[in-house]
Amino acid sequence: MHRNIKLEIEYDGTDFHGWQVQPKLRTVQGDIQEKLKTILRHEVNLIGAGRTDVGVHALGQVANFKTDNPLETESILEGLNGLLHHDVVIKKIQEADPDFHSRYGAASRLYQYRICRRRTALLRRYAWEVLYSLNTDEMVKATENIEGEHDFSSFCVADSSKENNLCNVIRAAWQWDGDRLTFEIEANRFLHTMVRSLVGTLVEVARGYFSVADFVNIIKAKDRRKAGPTAPARGLYLVEVKY
Repeated sequence: MHRNIKLEIEYDGTDFHGWQVQPKLRTVQGDIQEKLKTILRHEVNLIGAGRTDVGVHALGQVANFKTDNPLETESILEGLNGLLHHDVVIKKIQEADPDFHSRYGAASRLYQYRICRRRTALLRRYAWEVLYSLNTDEMVKATENIEGEHDFSSFCVADSSKENNLCNVIRAAWQWDGDRLTFEIEANRFLHTMVRSLVGTLVEVARGYFSVADFVNIIKAKDRRKAGPTAPARGLYLVEVKY
């Protein structure tokens, strides 16, 4: 009888070419599938909740796979963490319902984007160093216009293959602690580079290149050329997937 196994995964995306398997390139999905094949002695199709891009990190990526192998889940967990490189950790493992699908079953996903407002040696792989003067009040005002359902075409790559670019943003807010800024956003779905494009544009608002009214018009324009730059991948984290 098929078992459906659910994993919660943490990884440092710096040295990966993203989540999804690609020929001759190191990916998170590829690494885990390879180790599962060794442990379970058969090919595994690992389904991820989100296809993170090159350099993007995860604190709570969710994935599932099916197997007929009776090996206990704790043994699978120990085997994976023993074989995987130091930049991937399986945090949790559990038996899931037969129809559980990590991607299509997700109700929402929560991302964080982290900015450091100084030069940093220790955080340079995990945050965007923004050394400009920022008007955070204006940035916060602009962010208030993100929540709700909008067409986010202005914040995704031009060749996005989505049937539509409507996303329902449940919440979007900034937090700061000293020289660190964190943007947190939760939505029912995300477009390719959407969070990074939003952050890049909001930083332009904070720098004075766009007004809050400009930001609202950028959303309405549904045109990527109107928005600001795409923030670097190293500051983005998939924090949690909710079901």
